[in-house]
Amino acid sequence: MNLSSFGMDSITMTGTLECKLRAACDAGFAQIMLWATDLAGHPGGVREALRLVRASGLRVTGLQLVRDYEGLDGAFHDHKREVAQQLLQLCQLAGAPLLLVGSSTSPHADGAAPALARDLDRLAALAAPLGVRIGYEAVSWGRHVNVLAHAWSVVELAGHANLGLVIDAFHVVARPGDLDCLGAIPSQKIFLVQLADCLLPTLASDADRRDTACHGQVFPGQGVHSAELADLVQRLDRGGYRGDYSFEVCNDDFLVLPPAVVAQSAHRSARWVTDQVLRRSLDMRRGSASHSTML
Repeated sequence: MNLSSFGMDSITMTGTLECKLRAACDAGFAQIMLWATDLAGHPGGVREALRLVRASGLRVTGLQLVRDYEGLDGAFHDHKREVAQQLLQLCQLAGAPLLLVGSSTSPHADGAAPALARDLDRLAALAAPLGVRIGYEAVSWGRHVNVLAHAWSVVELAGHANLGLVIDAFHVVARPGDLDCLGAIPSQKIFLVQLADCLLPTLASDADRRDTACHGQVFPGQGVHSAELADLVQRLDRGGYRGDYSFEVCNDDFLVLPPAVVAQSAHRSARWVTDQVLRRSLDMRRGSASHSTML
């Protein structure tokens, strides 16, 4: 793990796309997670937005977000499939290697694992010819899938090489006790790790989780779940994960700050995260050296 592994998420900053790109670059990041609205909603159109992204020199981590996709039938499914196809085309245009899919909150969705796995498998098959992978994320207020272990069981059941997990640290700490399943997940099936913390020690209800996720997140190292986040990152590193980390931190306070200030705060957080892994590595080496001396 090094600082090049980390990237900003555009939703974390306010301002125009150009301002967000510049802030991420100036803070020292090499990549950025885009949202479809960054491109489709750009005043100059998609082509101009893509030109700005390419000119920035930033690598695109992925594209957000397909919501309420899996487990639907009939017209609901047809609509979501069409939306997903359009987003896959945006991914291809932007050079985004990953399309994120959040676990469904729809009251119309079937919660049976075979139905969920079937839909994700078919979406992964659609994405593969475009050079795009599908990352499935357990949203902590999801209707049927709201913990990491359940999301992994669906991905594993689908069994498509182009389908993997997105692990969101906030959603993991929002429902404590979900870390033990990491040991059963192959590192190559983790396509992305998103990082965020919050200031609330407990999130007892779906409403608390949703409201905090949308308005009250903070960067790792700033919140009250530092121990859990350090444990998560250390377990991922120990398990062989060497992929990207993205700061998806939604906070209303950040939206009244200059993008440069927020990006610099994120970069300090990246250093905090890498320090957690480095500290553990040093502790292990010290422990081994002490053991050898005793022998």
